[in-house]
Amino acid sequence: MLVLILILLGLASRTYSNNLYPFLAENAGDAFWAMMVYFGFRFLLIRKGIVTAIVASLLFSFAIEFSQLYQGDWINQIRGTLPGALVLGHGFIFVDLIRYTVGIFIGAFIDRAAFVKYFRNGVSDE
Repeated sequence: MLVLILILLGLASRTYSNNLYPFLAENAGDAFWAMMVYFGFRFLLIRKGIVTAIVASLLFSFAIEFSQLYQGDWINQIRGTLPGALVLGHGFIFVDLIRYTVGIFIGAFIDRAAFVKYFRNGVSDE
């Protein structure tokens, strides 16, 4: 559910960028995308720790960004589609690596805060 919310927030940050503060309009979409990647890995690697999800998310996000340095016809055709553009992007931008890192660490912070609250309040089945 959280991944879907983050996808919607990311799309909204692009669609309604004229209504946002310039800093948010410029940075929020990439941070939401990376946060979505983080929570996707947390879901897939449920038995692993937060650090594993952080590392996997950083590796995945950085690999996607560095893949944008390659401009082969076949991958540019994929990037020309809406899903391809959303997942693969278009051109390498160094600052995106910073945006991804910030988004992933915000996601990990939220994850950790929710996890601690969840277990501190005795909601666990254990």
